Amino acid sequence: MLPHPLTGVPFASPVPPGSGWPDDPADAGTPVAHSADEVVDLARSAADVAELDARVSVCRACPRLVGWRESVAVSGRRAGFADQPYWGRPGPGFGDARPRLLVVGLAPAANGTNRTGRMFTGDRSGDWLYAALHRAGYASQPTSRHAGDGLELTGARIVAAVRCAPPANKPTPEERRTCGHWLDRELELAAPTARCLLALGAIGWDAALAAVRRLGWTVPRPKPRFGHGAESHLITPQGRRLRLLGSYHVSQQNTFTGKLTEEMLDAVLARTR
Repeated sequence: MLPHPLTGVPFASPVPPGSGWPDDPADAGTPVAHSADEVVDLARSAADVAELDARVSVCRACPRLVGWRESVAVSGRRAGFADQPYWGRPGPGFGDARPRLLVVGLAPAANGTNRTGRMFTGDRSGDWLYAALHRAGYASQPTSRHAGDGLELTGARIVAAVRCAPPANKPTPEERRTCGHWLDRELELAAPTARCLLALGAIGWDAALAAVRRLGWTVPRPKPRFGHGAESHLITPQGRRLRLLGSYHVSQQNTFTGKLTEEMLDAVLARTR
């Protein structure tokens, strides 16, 4: 048991659902998916975003990912965070339940979301993304350190193609397919209000396109190609038209090398309004 860095309350790692972690969407009675088929059933039957987040946050459908995320939480903590408890569970979505903008990332970081329990929180990628969302008017503050720190998103929601931290940041195709059913439901719930999907990186782009195809949305052919600033248009079965925008991922590999600059990210976000 270690104290939460914000509240001081002690927690085990991984964090048991319903034990009081800030913004934990689940409780001890939340149903748990243990297979791809159960992910399908629990995703489709989630009545709203709150229920979906709770079910995502306790998923155990991919044994390799479960083993990795929990091993990091127990014995693989980064030295600078060795005195903190680790969430060690999948990263639920974060933000407005009725978003105009849905951001689709790749996967949680082992010492970021896997530690804090909130998507893109506690690492350099999150520093970049939330600062940009703040500049664009979506985020209430430019930093995202810990769940429960007061950060709110208005008009935007952030999800990931894969919800567990993967070894070497590389989920397998099977893991991506299994987790894709959570994304399907995210898109269904967001569709009535969303105007734009912003895909971070080629994997986010491909995951978003795969999900909308499964849902029967109209997608241009040939398949739209990913690139920074790429744009395509999607049509829901109800006839609503949404834009799909692409941005290089906010990974350190991209931001440290200058492949992605603040100005480049701001320019893409400006087109989501």
